[in-house]
Amino acid sequence: MCQTCGCANTETSGKADTDPRTLEVMASLLSVNDAQAARNRDLFGRHNILTVNLMSSPGAGKTTLLEETAARIPDGLRVAVIEGDLATENDADRIRAAGLKAVQITTGSACHLDAAMVERAQGELDLHAIDVLFIENVGNLVCPASFDLGQHFNVTLLSVPEGDDKPLKYPVMFRAADLVLLTKTDLAPHIPDFATQRAREYLQRIASPAHCIELASRTGDGMDAWLDWLMTGLQTHRRDLATGINRRPHIERAAGAEAHSGD
Repeated sequence: MCQTCGCANTETSGKADTDPRTLEVMASLLSVNDAQAARNRDLFGRHNILTVNLMSSPGAGKTTLLEETAARIPDGLRVAVIEGDLATENDADRIRAAGLKAVQITTGSACHLDAAMVERAQGELDLHAIDVLFIENVGNLVCPASFDLGQHFNVTLLSVPEGDDKPLKYPVMFRAADLVLLTKTDLAPHIPDFATQRAREYLQRIASPAHCIELASRTGDGMDAWLDWLMTGLQTHRRDLATGINRRPHIERAAGAEAHSGD
């Protein structure tokens, strides 16, 4: 866990083990992050780029989704990826092998990406040659939902092996999502405790506004629906930009920094 969002602060006897000075620092850091995120989003908007933040627990299939997306993207669609992990360039190497430009962010001990990290990473990309920019966030179902990176859409993955109750256990993450992908559905026959209908009902129960798509990246099931959603999002985004609207996704501030700051 990291200090940048306050998630390293524990609770004792029901009271947060954090003094007011720490809370003030957290609020200041969050304000700085939001300002940088706004600059990132403005930059992406000026280049007509749709930026999509991918969030999930570790192993839910974010990198595999991007590999399979790379194999199916329409001709002429220019895609790049910013990869976030605590260590190694393994995922970025996989994305490059799939034919996409990828920049790796290694966060060290930070359990999420922030806007400053994204700003530095995008400096390694030619924004004039990108239509869609994916940001693969650090695997974590808590803190990434609280940090604006400058993205336009949040996509949260929920894999069958994780269990269908994750929206109830991590409501902040799933309420922040514009789209939920139920991944690894090809494993469902082997995991009878997971029910896609139950997962959908739990999303409704927490008042998640997200559209939901079932897919299995390895077999290709559901990939057409995912690509349709992506292309529709790009078209809508560019129409909005032409009228001066640069979409900002919902940021759930009940977790991460502000959950620990008492806001």
